Amino acid sequence: MTSSTPSYKPKELFASTAPYYAAFRPRYAPEFYTLLADRFGLDGTQRVLDLGAGPGIIALELAPLVGEVVAVDPEKGMLEEGRRLAAERGITNITWREGDSITLPAMDIGPVLLTVMGAAYHWMDRDQVARDLDRIIEPGGAIVLASGGAPGDLEPAPWLQVVDEVRTRYLGPDRRAGSGTYTHPKERHQDVLARSPFSQVETARWDHTMTRTVDEVIGWVFSLSYSSPAQLGEKKDAFEQDLRKALLAFDPSGQFDEVIRTEAIIATRP
Repeated sequence: MTSSTPSYKPKELFASTAPYYAAFRPRYAPEFYTLLADRFGLDGTQRVLDLGAGPGIIALELAPLVGEVVAVDPEKGMLEEGRRLAAERGITNITWREGDSITLPAMDIGPVLLTVMGAAYHWMDRDQVARDLDRIIEPGGAIVLASGGAPGDLEPAPWLQVVDEVRTRYLGPDRRAGSGTYTHPKERHQDVLARSPFSQVETARWDHTMTRTVDEVIGWVFSLSYSSPAQLGEKKDAFEQDLRKALLAFDPSGQFDEVIRTEAIIATRP
């Protein structure tokens, strides 16, 4: 896949993952939100778009810093999970809307200071999305991408090979995406943005070590589009049993460490 239009339907990607995504995806470093608050003077009055918001992992953290977060996602289950989490926290300034990068131009989002995306930009027609966002991001605003960094940036934890082996046994070697397959774009986000209206690009990174239990590893695996409960279907229970057995054979302590990166790419107009 390049910056051309993806061949799969956005709402296919994370069907069935919402509760696992909300519970088991690593959160972004607190320093990420501090950087945005300082860099853009967030004082509780701004509007922000979270595009590809999922269950609100970013939106829920940004909400106390701004006036409104518009959280857009194609998957109804993700939006429902986000609403539930917001209600639990007493957060009332997130507007949850069904949509995606394709429907964005017709959604009448209105002006926003920032458009944030958490590990979602790679699913999109990146060049077109940047052009579309140029119409709604205010002067002095930015596109902000948060992710774990590009594939290969960090040495993978050894236990991830165990996960890959079990997944391949059940789902084959290709990374699935809805009813199709997925290949990560070769061109880095920074290079795509550098030719966009938001061509001033800066990158910040923070690393920390996360320790997961076996249950947490399995929950995280089910949060991934390419090993979701929907992808596994009736094989889900057998997959979980085999993965648990393989992980404990690899490390009987049941503790699995991984270096987790938060990478923030901030792109502004010249």
